[in-house]
Amino acid sequence: MERAQKMNKRANTRFAMERAQKMNKRANTRFAPTECEAHMPRRIGEKFRVLKAGGGKAFIPFIMAGDPDLESTVRLVPELERAGSHIVELGIPFSDPVADGPTIQRAGARALRHGYAMKDYLKAVERIRRQTGVPLLLFSYYNPIYRYGLEALARDARQAGADGVLVTDITPEEGEEYCACLERNGLDPVFLAAPTSSAERIEKIAACSRGFVYVVSRTGVTGAQQELSGAVRPTVERVRRHTELPVAVGFGISHPDQVRAVWQVCEGAVVGSAIVGAMEKVRDPSRLLPEVGEFCGWLTGKKNSHL
Repeated sequence: MERAQKMNKRANTRFAMERAQKMNKRANTRFAPTECEAHMPRRIGEKFRVLKAGGGKAFIPFIMAGDPDLESTVRLVPELERAGSHIVELGIPFSDPVADGPTIQRAGARALRHGYAMKDYLKAVERIRRQTGVPLLLFSYYNPIYRYGLEALARDARQAGADGVLVTDITPEEGEEYCACLERNGLDPVFLAAPTSSAERIEKIAACSRGFVYVVSRTGVTGAQQELSGAVRPTVERVRRHTELPVAVGFGISHPDQVRAVWQVCEGAVVGSAIVGAMEKVRDPSRLLPEVGEFCGWLTGKKNSHL
């Protein structure tokens, strides 16, 4: 009798262990990228590779998703690609955008008035992805991601067609779990390096970033500037000591001369406030796409006029 009870106990234990192993395997399969995804070239890195091979540089516009509404966002991204954009940053609005200047803050406020949820922005990404293969970088703060759930956001963003995430208020020192989660789901974590960043901090930023390193042209918040900061070149040079990743420079770029100056020292120029400001000036909704496209063409030197 005792022997039979021991045998039953062993069998039950073995069954429980096998069941747990199967459940863990299913969970890992659910949250890990497929074998195909794991070996696919990621769009951001591939875009920079193709540009480098052809002697080109990246133009990276920023727009706020939901400004003036999500329907316009879905239609605008393919227009940005047609106008010469190589990667598009999509802002996810947050009510306390401490890194943003007044122009982008207003855009975020306009988007927030619609009451969109994170799932609405991800559905917009999915609709955009059906129309274009342009790499998409989500740009936001950690609060909206925390509320949605980091693992859920990474999984759903990847499934929708996003390629990377830049969260302005996560530092490399506290981003281990965040970076691991993004990479597990096939997304590139992108971090900001500033002129005031120490060599130690830049080394950590470079180690944690994928796709490219985003260099902030100056300290402070976003916003169009008349002149490019003299800190750009030395900051880019300091970043290059720690990584072979492409470097893109943003914050304050608002004129074709500045775009060209940035292209002289790195692989990409990011323009945000100037484009959002141009969108603000469009009074006729039917003119939004062509006028923003024309403005981006002017910034990249493809058109002679602007708004």
